[in-house]
Amino acid sequence: MDYKEIIFSQTHSIGILTLNTPEKINTLSLQKIQEIADVLEKIASDDSVKVLVLKANGNHFCAGHDLSEMVDQGTKEYKLLFDECTRMMMMLHEIPQPVICEVQGIATAAGCQLAAWCDLVVAADNARFSTPGVKIGLFCTTPMVAITRAIGRKASMEMLLTGRDFPAAEAKELGLINRVVPLDKLDVEAMKLAEEISQASSFALAIGKQGLYAQADMTDAQALHYAKHTIVMNNTSEDAQNGIKAFLTKTSTEWKNR
Repeated sequence: MDYKEIIFSQTHSIGILTLNTPEKINTLSLQKIQEIADVLEKIASDDSVKVLVLKANGNHFCAGHDLSEMVDQGTKEYKLLFDECTRMMMMLHEIPQPVICEVQGIATAAGCQLAAWCDLVVAADNARFSTPGVKIGLFCTTPMVAITRAIGRKASMEMLLTGRDFPAAEAKELGLINRVVPLDKLDVEAMKLAEEISQASSFALAIGKQGLYAQADMTDAQALHYAKHTIVMNNTSEDAQNGIKAFLTKTSTEWKNR
């Protein structure tokens, strides 16, 4: 696929997906959504990519959906747009690679959803997060799903009902993001985190990521039952056995699933 609104590159085992329409504040057009989904589908089976960094060119991360595509359309067109967006968002959880989002400037509406749906978020100190749909009569119901899972009901309700900006420091306090860093260090810090994670076994990373989301909505008993069977399977893997033996003998190990 010839990408027109994003850029994909790779540095060693780290994939970098860049939103590349800064003149439109990197809004999520249907074209961009489909291009992101195409990248996610391809790297899901690419063993050479261990971690994905999602970022954006320009002063801002993403201003949500391209509202020019949401004027005077019919149910069929709106359904296609949100079907495709939902599919893309779900893929962020479904791919085996951890996804780190780096945010500068604004991340609003579906842009806030995109960041919240990533596994980890590193934000610049000038970042602002909001779900302002309520102000234009279009409640941010799809962003609501990601946000409530990240920060809980009370904080989500305030964010969704007021539509106000949540500065990076406040967003971190609520648990919407992981780290706040100076703007000029954003790339460096996000890549440093990606490199740290990429040192682990791909097999272990995939089990951990998929396991966290699988057990999140289970009861305690169900979650422990699921985790018990998962760790048994993990223990029998070559990577786990090599890692345990290396720890006991104080030697280094080479992962089979690098």
